[in-house]
Amino acid sequence: MKKLLVLALVALTGSGFAAEKKRVIVCTVTIGFRHSSIPFAEKTLEKLGKESGLYEVVDFARQPASKDPALMKESMDKLSPENLTKNKIDAVIFANTTGDLPLPDRDGFIKWIEEGHGFCGMHSAGDTFHGFPGYLNMLQAEFKGHGRQVPADLVAGDKTHPANAGIGDAFPISLEEMYEFKDGSHDRTKIHALWFLRHHPQNPNQAGYFPVSWCREAGKGRVFYTSLGHREDLWDETDAVKDRKNSPEISKQYQAHILGGIKWALGLEKGEATPNPEVK
Repeated sequence: MKKLLVLALVALTGSGFAAEKKRVIVCTVTIGFRHSSIPFAEKTLEKLGKESGLYEVVDFARQPASKDPALMKESMDKLSPENLTKNKIDAVIFANTTGDLPLPDRDGFIKWIEEGHGFCGMHSAGDTFHGFPGYLNMLQAEFKGHGRQVPADLVAGDKTHPANAGIGDAFPISLEEMYEFKDGSHDRTKIHALWFLRHHPQNPNQAGYFPVSWCREAGKGRVFYTSLGHREDLWDETDAVKDRKNSPEISKQYQAHILGGIKWALGLEKGEATPNPEVK
């Protein structure tokens, strides 16, 4: 009898009772600078979901080619709290967004995150909504500027977090545009450091803590951010990228980094979110 019960459970598991994939919307709308890496980001985020089998990009909030206000509104309406709830969205990803996006309900969007959903931001998600305190406080970053692209020797703030993805103590990147953030926009007592630099990206002689990636809890929601992702050869490991400076192995490490962050934000993997300002 017990054997039959076990066989029945196995049959049920294999016939549709497995855990459903998490549902994600990716936003790549830009009001300011538009990165050439955005098509690579969209492709990679879809690929990571399919390969992992853990989440599905069910829709994109894309910028219309014509920039027609009505079409822009139609695209951004996908991120209204009502639509996110109706379509059972588990997380929203801002992949290299910029500027003051025309969200239909900005405060409602933050509340939706805080009610227990996920938010992931890559690179210029930190250069988004400069005039919206609710977003900046949720993300804990406001872009100030950047210098020339440089090699970056990243240091792990937490080797056990999914966003470390087994990379280890150090994550050397051959070339990337490293962000600097406005004073007061990043509070280390409100974030859990994942990757950082021990010196100013443009001045190796200026020692200190310079944040690169972190996570935090916003109410019941989970927020993951990485300032990496400017270059196409971080997003994509294939021959589709020309003039490659970062090796395919570095690209795969970046993909593992963001996939780990996405899985954490979706609640699929455990990871610490307690602030760790003692990390140096």
